[in-house]
Amino acid sequence: MMKKLFDSLNEKATFDYAENMGRDAKAGQVYALTGELGAGKTVFAKGFAKGLGIGDIVSSPTFTLVQTYESGRLPLYHFDVYRIGDISEMDETGYEDYFYGEGVTLVEWADMIKEILPKNTIWIKMSKDDEMGFDYRRLTIEDTGD
Repeated sequence: MMKKLFDSLNEKATFDYAENMGRDAKAGQVYALTGELGAGKTVFAKGFAKGLGIGDIVSSPTFTLVQTYESGRLPLYHFDVYRIGDISEMDETGYEDYFYGEGVTLVEWADMIKEILPKNTIWIKMSKDDEMGFDYRRLTIEDTGD
């Protein structure tokens, strides 16, 4: 297992870090974002999408569960599962086609569906620390590998 830490001092740093990760992303990878409300998951998603070459406006698909972006070098399947009441609701999305498809999957609030995520999911925990400043975020990236 590989574990990395990244300390972000502002939204731009989070966006830029995510953009670099998006540039390196490969088809079939699943990225699980966790962290409290306002931790920067959507900022991360926007940067990640830019790294894939997606020029579309990216927003959290809170009410649709999944949004597909196909204008980049790989399709991006962006999930926001914050509002699901039960994990069985994921069946309605056809999530397996996304998780094991030809694109890259990014899941906000992924801890809510961890039991259905692939074993080789890359976990990104985003946490705030008010003592370090209002805009400070620590990203903990855990890659269990294949």
